[in-house]
Amino acid sequence: MKTIKGPAIFLAQFMGDAAPFNSLDNICQWAADLGYKGVQIPTWESRLIDLQKAAESKTYAEELKGRVASYGLEITELSTHLQGQLVAVHPAYDLLFDAFAPKEVHGKPAERTDWAVQQLKWAAKASQHLGIGVHATFSGALLWHLVYPWPQRPQGLVETGFQELAKRWLPILHAFAEAEVDVCYEIHPGEDLHDGITFERFLEATGNHPRVKMLYDPSHFVLQQLDYLAYIDIYHDYIRMFHVKDAEFNPNGRSGVYGGYESWVNRPGRFRSPGDGQVDFKGIFSKLSQYDYDGWAVLEWECCIKSPEQGAREGAPFIQDHIIEVTEKAFDDFAGGMPDEGLNKKIIGLG
Repeated sequence: MKTIKGPAIFLAQFMGDAAPFNSLDNICQWAADLGYKGVQIPTWESRLIDLQKAAESKTYAEELKGRVASYGLEITELSTHLQGQLVAVHPAYDLLFDAFAPKEVHGKPAERTDWAVQQLKWAAKASQHLGIGVHATFSGALLWHLVYPWPQRPQGLVETGFQELAKRWLPILHAFAEAEVDVCYEIHPGEDLHDGITFERFLEATGNHPRVKMLYDPSHFVLQQLDYLAYIDIYHDYIRMFHVKDAEFNPNGRSGVYGGYESWVNRPGRFRSPGDGQVDFKGIFSKLSQYDYDGWAVLEWECCIKSPEQGAREGAPFIQDHIIEVTEKAFDDFAGGMPDEGLNKKIIGLG
């Protein structure tokens, strides 16, 4: 077994115009002071990284890595959640998702997709230059508007959707394969990869591409009422990244899983800071350790009640307290003996 690394923090939800959230140096000092050992960097945030430069210049990537290390931190992973979303967008969502891309491609879906694909390919090379073997992203979605089977879906529609999604991702996956980096899709509602079955559909559509892996975030499974501990038993071979994010589901007589278009604070299913929700993190850390997960435990702060500053302060010790220093021996080793094949045969009646 292996010991999980951490605590680390995803910087996306903390960046802003005021210090210490307005620059790489300031936010790294802030994270280090709180006890974090790693930072996950959103690549769309130009104050943290120049993605194209990191892809084209190993010198720049090494300098960036060194700047982060000067604060006692590691870059755990790069993220292209926003860009990955734009690899596949159904036209119904064009206006909403234009905000994820530069203005010059707004209203131009094909050009926006090309921009996103290039971003992903740069992320593959940048990760390689940084010496990081895993990468976080979203799959995008062509089928999400069909998640509820009404009106009835024509036969073969879902298969066609996943074939097209795989077609768009395969050139990207090949770029990551060349860079020897795994693509870890966050399994997330709103994406075509939102549960185990849809992950399997995509994996099959890519021809079981060896770089197709996943980012495990239990909060999204609580809101779907999916067994997030059994999920680890089933998919542990594919889990290469882990977001520590809590959630709770409190259905009532007026609303349930779909939420009634309510604000986050009024939804039955809502995100909380770690320890404030219903996620069994002791069970999760135990199972991940059991299955030799040796990646990072990364705080992703999303809470409808608690401030991000408090969530970050509490997050580092929360993760640290849950990391299991795995044992290198069995608890009953003291009662055993040295290997003796002759003795073993006698015990089973062969001697």
